[in-house]
Amino acid sequence: MIFQEYLEWLEKTSWAADIRQSLWLYPVLEIVHILGIVLLVGPAFMFDLRLLGFSRSLPVAGLSTHLLPWSRRGLLLIIPSGVLLFITNAKTLGNDPVFWLKMGLLLVAGLNVFIFRNFILRLNTHIGGELRFSAKISACVSIIVWISVIACGRLLAY
Repeated sequence: MIFQEYLEWLEKTSWAADIRQSLWLYPVLEIVHILGIVLLVGPAFMFDLRLLGFSRSLPVAGLSTHLLPWSRRGLLLIIPSGVLLFITNAKTLGNDPVFWLKMGLLLVAGLNVFIFRNFILRLNTHIGGELRFSAKISACVSIIVWISVIACGRLLAY
């Protein structure tokens, strides 16, 4: 009950109303959100493909240093634009199981990054020039989760 009231309050905020009533603001927020997705997922996919054994001539550490900051920059676009898009339709989205699946998948993605950075990467990712199996599992989880997050986002639009 309190949650429903909170969702209703969010939808009635001046920010949500302004975004809904603006001819250009909602589409601009969608474009910023999609650009953020490209910046986050594109580099993450390239890094994951390297972990899976593609482009073996590229060092994992160097690729990480080059690509993953772009993913973090993408988050700087995704989070605020996603929140603003959410508040415009909070009641409907807050009751949609696809939205909650997307949020759960985002938690899985964050947990995967945390485990990769704090455990897999620190425990010598390479064994005799080969990547550890755990790094490959993390890459597969990443690819599957990000594809699923994007699919959920598209399903929410229909």
